[in-house]
Parts: sequence; C-alpha cells; structure tokens
Amino acid sequence: MQKIFYTMLALAIVTFPSCKKYLSQVPDENLTLDATFANWQTANQFLSAVYTRVPDEYGQRDAGGDHNAGLWTCASDEAELTWQDRRANNINNGSWDASTDIVNSYWSNYYKGIRDASVFIQKADAIKGISTEQITQHKAEARALRAIYYFYLMRIYGPVVLLGETPVAVAADLQVPRSSYDECTQYVADELQKAAADLPVQYADINQDGGRITKGVAMAIRAQALMYAASPLFNGNTDYASLKNKDGKQLISQTYDAGKWATAAGAYRDFIAQFVPSVYDLNVERPNGVIDAYMSCKDAIIKDWNKEAIFVRVANSIGPWQYALTPFHDGAPGGNDSRGGTAIDPTQNMVDAFFTANGRSIDDPLSGYQNSGYSVFQAPLDDQARSIYNPWVNREPRFYVNITYSSSLWLNTQNGKIYTDFTNHGNSGHSKTANDYSRTGYVARKAMGFGKWDFNNRTLPLLRLAEVYLNYAECLNESDPSNPDILKYLNLIRERAGIPLYGSADIDAPASQADMRTALRKERRVELAFENNRFFDVRRWKIAEQTDSGPMYGLSIDADLPDFTKVVVFENRVFSKQHYLFPLPSNDVNNDKQLVQNTGW
Repeated sequence: MQKIFYTMLALAIVTFPSCKKYLSQVPDENLTLDATFANWQTANQFLSAVYTRVPDEYGQRDAGGDHNAGLWTCASDEAELTWQDRRANNINNGSWDASTDIVNSYWSNYYKGIRDASVFIQKADAIKGISTEQITQHKAEARALRAIYYFYLMRIYGPVVLLGETPVAVAADLQVPRSSYDECTQYVADELQKAAADLPVQYADINQDGGRITKGVAMAIRAQALMYAASPLFNGNTDYASLKNKDGKQLISQTYDAGKWATAAGAYRDFIAQFVPSVYDLNVERPNGVIDAYMSCKDAIIKDWNKEAIFVRVANSIGPWQYALTPFHDGAPGGNDSRGGTAIDPTQNMVDAFFTANGRSIDDPLSGYQNSGYSVFQAPLDDQARSIYNPWVNREPRFYVNITYSSSLWLNTQNGKIYTDFTNHGNSGHSKTANDYSRTGYVARKAMGFGKWDFNNRTLPLLRLAEVYLNYAECLNESDPSNPDILKYLNLIRERAGIPLYGSADIDAPASQADMRTALRKERRVELAFENNRFFDVRRWKIAEQTDSGPMYGLSIDADLPDFTKVVVFENRVFSKQHYLFPLPSNDVNNDKQLVQNTGW
C-alpha cells in the first residue's frame, strides 16, 4: 500500500478554462513545505490543488485520472458509451480485475487528496498574511475535503484505511489494516460535523470562491454518508460475512440496524431546517406565474449558481460531456458545431423509466402509453406539432429534458433548425459514421446547453437539493413509514416536474412502505438520470444483479423506418456479487500484508 503514501510537496494540476479563479491556481513545485505555508498566496495554491481531487463526474470518456473523472453513467443501466475502448465498457462486460488501471486510479488519487488535506491542516497555522479566523476556515475546508474523499472511496471500495491526523510519510514496510465500514462512517460524519462549525454558509464573491466547501456541502454529504451506511449493501449484509481483517475484525456489520436509517433521516431533517429555503431551494421557473416544468428541470443543471445547487465543480468536463451528447448531424449548416460526439447513449431500459404526462409508469394501464404508431405532437422545445412515434408522445417534461430521440428538434437553433435522425441512413445514423453513432438509437441531453457544444465555462452540480429531498424521503420511509414528510418531499419533486402529485385526484398515493419504496426509486431514477447516481444506488440497494446483468435494449440502428423502431438487445452485460464493490488494487494488497481484499476478488 505504500504507493499511495508518497511525499508530495505540491501538486501540478491541469487547469480548465474558467472565469472562476479559485480552482485555476497552480502550486510552485520548487517550494519546500515550509516555504509553501509561509504566505497565503502559495498556501492557497496548495489548498486549491487539494480541491482538484473533487471528482469530475462528467468526464466519462477519460475516467479516472488526477481529477477522478467518473465512469458511472455508462457503467450503469442508464446508458452505453459508444467508444468501446473506454473503461465503462470494461465494467459492463466484466473484463476488469484488481490490476485494472481504473481500480488503482480512484484509490490512489483520493488518498493523495486525503494526504495533502492532512498536510494543509497540519501546516496552516504557520500561514502569514491572513487572520486566525481565515486560517480556521481554510483548515475546515481541508478537513471537509478529507472526509469527503474518504466517503467517495467508501462508496467505491467499501471499508477503507483511516490514516488519522498525521500525514503518512514514505514507508516501504507500511502495514495498515482496513477500518470497519461503521468506523469509517462515524469518522466521516464526525469530521464533517467538526468542519461545518467553521465553514461559511455562503461565500461573498461567487466568481472568486465558487466551488469551495460550505457549511451546507459538509452537512449534506454527512447525511449522504449516513444514508449509505444504512443501505442494504452495508447494513447487515451477510454476503460479506467473510470480509474480515487478519485479526478477525468484521468489516461490514452482519446485523441489520434500522436505527441507521433514522440517524440519516435526522441528519437530512436538520439540513433542510437549517438551509431551506434561505440558502437552497428547488429551481422553479414561473413565467406568467405558472411552473414551466421543462425549463425548471433543465435549468436546475445548466443555470450557474441556481439555488438548487449545493456542491458544484467549477473546472469540469462540460465541453467533452456536451461533445458526447451531440449527434453527428451529417450535412448540418456551418456554425452549428454539430460534431460527431454521439457517445452517451441511453438504453431503452432508461427511456422506458420516464413517466407519461399523467405521472404514471408506461406499464400502468391508466398511463395512456402507446407502444406503436404515430401521432401529431408538439414537444416542449419544438415550435410546432409534428408526426412523432407514439412511445415518445405525451411523456413527462423530464423525458424531453433528458432524451434526444429520432425526429426531435436539436437544442442549438442559432443557425437554423436541425431534426436529429438516428435511423440507419438518417443524418445521425450508423451509415453516416463508423464511430460516432448511437448504439441504442438515442442520445442523452442532461446538462446540454442551447448553444455550442464546446462551451466550457459553466459549473456542473455534484449534489443538488432535489437529491437531498429524495434521500430524506427514502430514509424516512425505511425508518418511519407513516411520516407525512415522505409524501411531501416526493411531491415537491413531482410538482416541479409538472406531473400529478401522489394523493391527488389524478393518482393515488403509494399504499404501503413497499409501494412507497418502489415509487421513490422510480422517481429517483428519473429525476437524477445521467447524474452519476444510478450506478451507486443499485449497488447500495443490492439490486444490481437484476438491473446491471443480462440484456440491455435499444432500437434497431442498422435499419430505416419502420424497422428502426423495433426494440432489440444491443448488449448482454456481466454483473455478479463480487462487482458490488471494486477490488482493492492488487499491488497494494500484495505490499500491505494487513490489507485484505474485497470478497470475490
């Protein structure tokens, strides 16, 4: 394990174009630690480098790396990544193990962030040129980041090694065991609580300090860590009965504790009481006093610094992400920047998850869903009614926010209208390009703006209030199923989405705890689509063997109409029990004789 504990006096970071200055500072590698912390300018650069380990979750194409780019969307049942040589596809087809580069990447990079956060905490009191109060705040930022990085490790690998306060130096004979998952959770929760006491609620200059840790970020992720600990994967999971340290210490509790859900619910309740609506609120657009559900949901992601955003990454992969969302559009007018991205391809499984306009699942006899034929229909973005394939007609607004389907109007109309056509000989069909075509007949739209795909100057939310509401409702349903807040916060999400509320005249409220659990999971899947949650949700719920294994469906992309609309299997995926957690890197397990490997690897 010594590979993750090497001396780092400073980190060289890759900068991204951004008007936000804070995360674009580069530490001087030639300085000693004492020199680095002699003044705020260089110490601030060091802290900025610690921030770069915050995951760039939308960097699906180049997963891992110093910025911990995510692979989660296309390694779940939400989508397929067109580029087959990328790591998400290794996860999907089972061709990975403890020696795969991505396994080491997240492990080592988060531990680098943890170590350097500890260095900052240890050295910060020596900084000259700022007040004691400012030093206390910046140490709290580092403390929160360290705890957050531990949590990100835990959701990937399960129980991890807790290193304590002192940065660990190089030691070839370093032998450190894993702490239990409950110990890790308690540490993360305590550290975030401690950090929150010294963090600001908001920063005065968002352009200078946007993206830095606030009190709300710390408290929201604290609640999230508690929720994970309450979830079936880590709460009484007997599949991990043999996961023990060399001394016999059990690493994942074998006894289910319903009180963990209550603890997490309490943390979310406290967050909402403290920060909503004064600091955070759902993004709701009300032109003429009426909710515009389409723009409300779209702007929740693409509108910088809207009140729904809790934790954002300023320097991010929004340009590459939008490139991956842009259909090929062969022959499109110049100036459209309609390039051959077409890489984040929603599965039919995901497309079918969106509700109909009356708020019902498509398999509900009352949904009005039609699985064949065509109707004249005007989609929310379109300026006219046109003939549309019925499965894409009268769906809820979030469907049109998230899915580019064949015949839909493309978002960028600055140089004329383009209607995407994924049929084989259409402008974005397989026959037009050997590489940049959709493998499913759809392309995702989440976080895509209305202009050029290569616009890089926008924040991307890692955590927003809608997720907090859904998390709170889930924790309550598991701990106090009769609590009225469950329906209240679920319905706040549906109200903003422009669909009927549960318990209204249009649709009954879920009748039991099990029914509510199903409703919450369906709502979560839709509301948080393509936001890097689904991968972790199906694992913590222990349902990934059903969702991520076996056939994945799409349309018949090598056909033109009418055969194009036939649903076919495009891929059979591999998932078994061992895949619920990543393995620990084989080199570290081999070097650290106290470090036990995850079950099944």
